[in-house]
Amino acid sequence: MCDRAHEGEPWWQGAVFYQIYPRSFQDSNGDGIGDLPGILRRLDHVASLGVDAIWLSPICASPQRDFGYDVSDYTAIDPCFGTMDDFLALLRAAHDRGLKLVLDLVLNHTSAEHPWFKQSRASRTGPHADWYIWADGRPDRPPNNWLSYFGGSAWEWEPARGQYFLHSFLREQPDLDWRCVAVKRALFDAARFWLDLGVDGFRLDVVNFLFKDARLRDEPGRSDPPSPMAHRNYHSVFRRDRPEALLLVEELRELVDAYPGRVLVGEVSSDRGVAQYLEYSKPGRLHLVFDFALKNTPRYDVRAFYEGVSRCEEAFGDLAWPCHVLGNHDTPRIATRFGGPSGSRGRARVLAAMLLTLRGTPFLYYGDEIGMPQASLPFELLRDPKGLAFWPHDPGRDGCRTPMCWDATRHAGFSEAEPWLPVAVDGGAACVAAQERDPGSLLCFCRRLIALRRASPALRRGAFRWLLADPTAVLAYERRHGAERQAVVLNFCDGAARLDLAALLPAASCRVVLGSDRAPGELLGGEVVLGPHEVLIAEPAVEPRGSTPLGNMPASVIGSKDCPLGLAG
Repeated sequence: MCDRAHEGEPWWQGAVFYQIYPRSFQDSNGDGIGDLPGILRRLDHVASLGVDAIWLSPICASPQRDFGYDVSDYTAIDPCFGTMDDFLALLRAAHDRGLKLVLDLVLNHTSAEHPWFKQSRASRTGPHADWYIWADGRPDRPPNNWLSYFGGSAWEWEPARGQYFLHSFLREQPDLDWRCVAVKRALFDAARFWLDLGVDGFRLDVVNFLFKDARLRDEPGRSDPPSPMAHRNYHSVFRRDRPEALLLVEELRELVDAYPGRVLVGEVSSDRGVAQYLEYSKPGRLHLVFDFALKNTPRYDVRAFYEGVSRCEEAFGDLAWPCHVLGNHDTPRIATRFGGPSGSRGRARVLAAMLLTLRGTPFLYYGDEIGMPQASLPFELLRDPKGLAFWPHDPGRDGCRTPMCWDATRHAGFSEAEPWLPVAVDGGAACVAAQERDPGSLLCFCRRLIALRRASPALRRGAFRWLLADPTAVLAYERRHGAERQAVVLNFCDGAARLDLAALLPAASCRVVLGSDRAPGELLGGEVVLGPHEVLIAEPAVEPRGSTPLGNMPASVIGSKDCPLGLAG
């Protein structure tokens, strides 16, 4: 893991991150809500994957209106997750296992229950009067046409001040005014608090939202057919992607750089896509910015994934390091979104192989290593404010936040009590215990992929080039570092596909390094017939003198005793 990082390589560049949604990972005290001692209990599972870092979704004190993204105290642990001592124990245990720990930092807004906002809303002259975005208007006429991403106007009237405050999300999440120097000082101090404790960095929530247009101009309307989710009918050009946010990010980078080895990861939600991801990733800004092209791909389609990766490669080049994500706490589960009526297990393998072998830093969402499905919840069981606001047009995010499936016991081993959300699957193949016993499982396949990535400089930090342009069924690309070359071949088709891999590399023959349908070390020459949803990683069979072909490496390097190398199909 991170203690085995390769010399000269920034740890975050070669790392695999694992996102944990704390409410849903493991309950330790029988209240139906996951917590920090529960994460500690399951930490060996995370370590066994071979990942390098954990990103925890918010754990700070919060009324939980938006499940932690409404912070009421930036330097306290919410009691539903445990205590500060619990957090420090988890941090020590993670570091003991070579795992980095990154926290979610919510800078755009606080909870309406935060003492800062309570004082701000009480008076125009109080100690925090200018810490939030306030604007004049009349009770029946908001300052402009900005709409909340969770429904209705983004403005809420405050009688005590005779003004409106801005809330880009829930009205219980008032937006901070980053033009106020005291706001920056307070939030930077909060970041230092956690860095001084030893956390390894932050994931920055909606970091491109931090500054709004100083003139509060109306958003222009879209020409697209109208959406029932009203905010989508406007271009958000005046309340996100403002140039001042980039200057603030540079200041935050200076702060974090004072703590060697720490990382900043940004969520940039923007209509500008990869161009804006690059802006926030440029030198002196964020180390990593999520590229949502793969996550936002609407269907399991080789051409769509090819185009998303191509846009990223063309934009980033040598300017910055990409960061790929397929699933997270805001998006329907991969297994359901991309799974078909047949071959969903094979599709999951293909997607895992793509995520873990592209150039860039991958983020793996908890449960995706076992193919956890999306839960379909009736309205009466919804907890997500977004789903409650937009049902049935958008059922919200609860379905991808259900408890982790550990075993076949009641509530899937997550809790002895009724969970805060129902489990998506009780037992069955989509649980850790069952997949631990099955060498052909997705869990074991993911472990082998991550182990191979660790052993291969080419997969970790090598150059990228397509082997097949304009694919119709097979995604094929090469990763190269020095003399090492790895060809990644992914059959997205439900049927067989033919490919002359040796000619593409080119090489007299190729050796299998890892495959879903083939044994490591198998030699391939001439035409290869790929099975449905086959994953094949291969290298040229003739190696420079003194090198060790990865296909000949022992299982202790790219396998495990529980998940031996070999056929995975």
